[in-house]
Amino acid sequence: MSDRPGSVGVPIARSPVAASPATVVAGWEVCARVATGALTLADETPRAKVAVRAPFAGAARDALGVPFGRTRRTALGAAGEVLLVGSGPGEWLALGAPGTAGAVAAALEERLAGTGEFTSVLDLTHGRALLRLRGATSPAVLAGLCAIDLADRVTPDGTALRTSVAGVVTDVVRDDLVGTRSYLLHCERSSGQYLFDALLDAGSRSGIEVTGA
Repeated sequence: MSDRPGSVGVPIARSPVAASPATVVAGWEVCARVATGALTLADETPRAKVAVRAPFAGAARDALGVPFGRTRRTALGAAGEVLLVGSGPGEWLALGAPGTAGAVAAALEERLAGTGEFTSVLDLTHGRALLRLRGATSPAVLAGLCAIDLADRVTPDGTALRTSVAGVVTDVVRDDLVGTRSYLLHCERSSGQYLFDALLDAGSRSGIEVTGA
């Protein structure tokens, strides 16, 4: 968190990915660019990111309704709609709208309270980066940076996996938007700018454009 240039006492959160041109939305400095190309890369770091850890195949998994390797959109009370991701064995990630991390965490704790299992819920919003690669040629871009088979029959919409992308440990979530192939890439904050630049470089021949989220 830091103060916006030219303002006094107004805390502004900043992603590890430089935003240019920049604007402020929901307390975050974000990219103001609007791209119209067929292949785009957006920084979605401001989204709420809440992690859950619980026994791999227990009551918590049933309460969340998402198995390892899959995703599901669900309503979480005051938090609104979130994307629940089965990111690892006994690990889940909830992605919500910017500014809703507290509500997401509270709703998850309430849902898990009756499971009788030891669970942990942790807000990772400011500690992680989240990028979105969107476009029909996005699998070809990712294929140059990771060894995962991104064919529809292997990794259809709603697939979640953890792999190395450009040498960075990354959660890769296929999350198609309005029928267009789209991937969310979630990594440690310290690797955010590097991963963003690596994706831009890999997509340069395909006409990739940076867009605001």
